Amino acid sequence: MRGSRNKASAARPGSEKTERQMASRTTNPFTFIQQVRTETSKVTWPSRRETLISTLMVLAFAFLAAIFFFAADQVMSVAVEFILGIGR
Repeated sequence: MRGSRNKASAARPGSEKTERQMASRTTNPFTFIQQVRTETSKVTWPSRRETLISTLMVLAFAFLAAIFFFAADQVMSVAVEFILGIGR
């Protein structure tokens, strides 16, 4: 079963760079901006229509959630007033 070992486990201990060491390498700002632009160009951006539909759906569900929680609050308020005999 010699071929089942992966390369990371086959390397000698201490010869691998840890993530912390690799992350501490500094990148020059110009190179960083180039890398950001390259990665940004790989992103599949939503169309204007998809963005509009998603925004409207979020607003609609937020409105429905607000109505639900308002109604639940009112029902619980009436129930507590009835049970405790306090309030208006």
